[in-house]
Amino acid sequence: MSRASSTLLPFIYPCFNCRSVCISKTIRRTSIQYRQRQYNSRLSTTQAPESTEQVAASSHLNPAPDDYARTVFTDKCQLTLAAGSGGHGCISFLREKFIADGPANGGDGGSGGNIYIQAIRGETSLHKLARRGIIKAGRGKNGQGKAKGGPRGEDVLLQVPVGTVIREISRRDPVAEEEEQRLNANEDEVRGQWRRDRWILYPSSIPSDYATAEFPDIQRSRKSGVALTQVPAPIDLDLSQPTEAPILLAAGAVGGLGNPHFVSKTFPKPKFATKGDPGVTITVELELKLLADVGFVGLPNAGKSTLLRAMSRSRARVGSWAFTTLQPNIGTVVLDNHQGRPQLSASRATGEPRTYFSVADIPGLIPDAHKDRGLGLGFLRHVERAQVLAFVVDLGAGDAVEALKNLWRELAAFENLRGIETNARTESRMIDWKAFGSPVPPAASAQDAALANNKSGLLINAPTSQQLPDLLLKPISTKPWFVVATKADLEGTQENFAHLQKYLQTVVAGDEAHPSGMKNAWRGRLAAIPVSAIRGEGIERIPEWTVSLLDD
Repeated sequence: MSRASSTLLPFIYPCFNCRSVCISKTIRRTSIQYRQRQYNSRLSTTQAPESTEQVAASSHLNPAPDDYARTVFTDKCQLTLAAGSGGHGCISFLREKFIADGPANGGDGGSGGNIYIQAIRGETSLHKLARRGIIKAGRGKNGQGKAKGGPRGEDVLLQVPVGTVIREISRRDPVAEEEEQRLNANEDEVRGQWRRDRWILYPSSIPSDYATAEFPDIQRSRKSGVALTQVPAPIDLDLSQPTEAPILLAAGAVGGLGNPHFVSKTFPKPKFATKGDPGVTITVELELKLLADVGFVGLPNAGKSTLLRAMSRSRARVGSWAFTTLQPNIGTVVLDNHQGRPQLSASRATGEPRTYFSVADIPGLIPDAHKDRGLGLGFLRHVERAQVLAFVVDLGAGDAVEALKNLWRELAAFENLRGIETNARTESRMIDWKAFGSPVPPAASAQDAALANNKSGLLINAPTSQQLPDLLLKPISTKPWFVVATKADLEGTQENFAHLQKYLQTVVAGDEAHPSGMKNAWRGRLAAIPVSAIRGEGIERIPEWTVSLLDD
């Protein structure tokens, strides 16, 4: 029966036989394809390992148009810092066995959180803080029964790059305002007055019950011991060096007092406590005084972004068209990765070993950039924030000496424009003093007038519309600089480079005027370094020369 069934089965059900044949064919076909693919992969890996490395290296220096990373960069921002308010005091009474109506034992409220700032190495931008806008510290917790004080509010630590300048725009201190009102108020207004913003009543009572009650004196505004260590107002900090310990910008307010503080003959069991003080609110401006250790300055499409990719792991946008860089790109050149012997042994002015330096790829400058043409004055402002300037000149795009002179001409015009603005600002602040005149000069600013009219000498609420003056930075012409001659691998660039070297030698010797035309311009060691950024040739000389200029 089994033989008959096995013999007659294909005739009765022919689909079973076809399906098995199809399945066996597909299995054979897939196994053959898998073996062929595996053999090809082994053959490619054994024959050409070097070609893949070359392709990877060339793709980083000559990437595809869509192979880039956008650099999020901010060098100036305004922040509103709000210190934490204090917690409220507690209204509580002792309740234990055999003590049905005990004394007051409410705890005090906790102090508000503080706001600190610290300059650290490794940060290169303010975009992390600029996106927040308003920074608030934690509020202190309310007091509890059994004389338990409330916990403190959480502190906030702001970490900024080295070279950040913090300047105060306005400040609102409710504690100082209340103290001034208390000094100017009459004695009748201070004593026996219930204030909703100051007192807390027992939950079972209503304000009308205390309408005729005489409250204790409004105590003088208190400040925590930490507030004595904060930066005095107005804030003006220059964090040019890393700070070991955080700096206190805004101290948190103190908490309210519990009901045991108001026990007296008049109030043996007080059913009220005080609220916590509100925190101070400060509006500050943060600005980077030092953008990077080295700044690339050059004409559009001179090879600055490719040079930055060759020196670091930056993924700046690279293209054959002008203005591929629309904002500064920051790269880091690592000198010591703590794996073996460092490439260069250098130290900072403070004696700290230098393990890296930062490089800024500044957008290209065009003629009349100081007149706000092209990308405008905003990017010329980045040039004066670099410690060392590296002028990137294209040897294959005409006379290199003329290109260098054009770049310096724009920088010198921008420096003169800055000098004119500074002189005009200084003249506007000059006081026309008269022996018999008003106590506040008419030429004084709104902030000076507020200080003169305020007897306490404390600026409580500065005008929010005031504009801070620009930072006084080192003139561009006095900064160390050198020239990086790119595209030196092209034919016919040797004569152009020789002419550039000869020109720099005459500038150092004093036979030729400085390209900026300034008298006190830097005339130290000038050099022109030929490189081919797209091939990665000659790049190793740039860190050596840069470190020598940074350490001077």
